[in-house]
Amino acid sequence: MSDKVFPSSKPAANGTATNATTNNPPTAATNKSHLYNPTSRLPYRPQPHTRRHRSRSGRNICCCCCFWTILTILLLLLLASIAGAALYILYRPHRPTFTITSLRIHRLNLTTSPDSSSSHLSTLFNLTIISKNPNSHISLDYEPFTVSALSDGNDVFLGNGTLPAFSLSKKNQTSFRNVVISGSNDLDVDAVNSLRSDLKKKKSEIGSVMLKIEMDTKVKMKVGGLETKQVGIRVTCDGIKGSIPKGKIPTVAVTANSKCKADLRIKIWRWTF
Repeated sequence: MSDKVFPSSKPAANGTATNATTNNPPTAATNKSHLYNPTSRLPYRPQPHTRRHRSRSGRNICCCCCFWTILTILLLLLLASIAGAALYILYRPHRPTFTITSLRIHRLNLTTSPDSSSSHLSTLFNLTIISKNPNSHISLDYEPFTVSALSDGNDVFLGNGTLPAFSLSKKNQTSFRNVVISGSNDLDVDAVNSLRSDLKKKKSEIGSVMLKIEMDTKVKMKVGGLETKQVGIRVTCDGIKGSIPKGKIPTVAVTANSKCKADLRIKIWRWTF
């Protein structure tokens, strides 16, 4: 009876091990070597940068807003300048004129206490003022005036008075007579010294004192349906030569060489109905 020969278990074991080795997944060491292998890197896929895109779009919107705002302001300034130039060419505005035709000095007394501690000034003037509107398309509405008399050069306050409100139509004029300016006030040492030096200086000449008249008010200008807001105006008349009266007889000041200048500032025109 012949013996049966069985195959060796080792080859079978080896074959089984080989098949197991080929069928099992790669180990952790194999994965690690795969990750660090430069030739086996995954392809790079760039991600969209949404934040940068949003910031750039916001900057573009801001730049556009600034550009259009500046352009609008420049256009408005250009239109305003064109409108102002057109109004000036069409209407040719001129400053109102004022003239002092006469001035009488009734009183100009400077008294000092015996101890020279205080000085008192008493004045009384009477003058005639003419106001003209040289414009052919513009009418003027004046508020009440405040009229002040000062010594020309040292600006020592001598007295004040008022003028009523009035209106001047185109190419028209009006006059105010017997405008009274009076003052009774105490002077400080500097004002007394300035006024005394002026009086002593002028006593050797024909006149005794140089006077200056200032008038302050507000005026509104009208051109058809257009008008300005009330603007301040100051009229300064200098170069008036006067003398100190003796007794109760007033003296007449020389006003032939006096010059009056009106300073005003015209603001933006507006419509009225």
